[in-house]
Amino acid sequence: MATIGFIGLGNMGSGMCANLVKAGHNVRAFDLNPDAVARAESAGADGVDSAAAAVTDADAVVTMLPAGKHVRAVYETDVFETAAPGTLMMDCSTIDVDTAKAVGKLAAAKGFLFVDSPVSGGVAAADAGTLTFMVGGPEEAFQRAEEFLSIMGKAVIHAGDAGTGQAAKICNNMLLAITMIGTSEAFALAEKLGLDQQKFYDISSKASGQSWSMTSYCPVPGPVETSPANRGYQPGFATAMMLKDLKLAMDAAAASGATTPLGAQSEALYAMFDNLGGGTADFSGIYKLLDGSWKGD
Repeated sequence: MATIGFIGLGNMGSGMCANLVKAGHNVRAFDLNPDAVARAESAGADGVDSAAAAVTDADAVVTMLPAGKHVRAVYETDVFETAAPGTLMMDCSTIDVDTAKAVGKLAAAKGFLFVDSPVSGGVAAADAGTLTFMVGGPEEAFQRAEEFLSIMGKAVIHAGDAGTGQAAKICNNMLLAITMIGTSEAFALAEKLGLDQQKFYDISSKASGQSWSMTSYCPVPGPVETSPANRGYQPGFATAMMLKDLKLAMDAAAASGATTPLGAQSEALYAMFDNLGGGTADFSGIYKLLDGSWKGD
């Protein structure tokens, strides 16, 4: 049994923390939101009142934070100054590649093992322990991190050196946004042409138009029982979070000189949906914008 400091207990982090507890680990949990700490305590974690308290004498640290500035601040101010040398650190946030590289470099200089290990799968997968982890960092750090990440996920893949986990995440989510928009456009057009949506799903899900966005996360009500479309587009994975990831992807594309016209158009469409009140809706709710039925609800 290991002692794990867990910092960041939002929609994703709370489920991840609970799964580490279920596996028998002693988890010290911290979040700026007292209610989030209380939920972690109800799942069996030990709530603490600071990030420093969470990592003191911990064998491993997991962070799940909103943005790169939060990750850098927590590690530089609390984690690096408090944790014992050799502590394993796993940042599961989705942040910019440059910050992930910088924090990883600083961790190595201070004698820590650090991986950037963002996740894919959404809230349901976080709760179920079926996330996919994309991991960047040294081989030794990955080997140690895999034991803990495997508790929270169904797939743990070493992408390469520091920062490559974040690179994989933003490229994956850019592709997800593009395919979700394309799938939504196809369903909207099919309906306008008088084609029953279930019939279109039955055909396209077995034809060349098939994608994860269709068969696992269908943006229209009916065909896939577990998709957010069947619960009023409650996230899931919120539009605001998808927009954040698309902005990271577009920043990375600009910095690297990559050409991403569909990524840029996807960012524009999700920004429009967000501005029209769709930020808290699941990102598959873009369908309602494209079929003309979105009323800002």
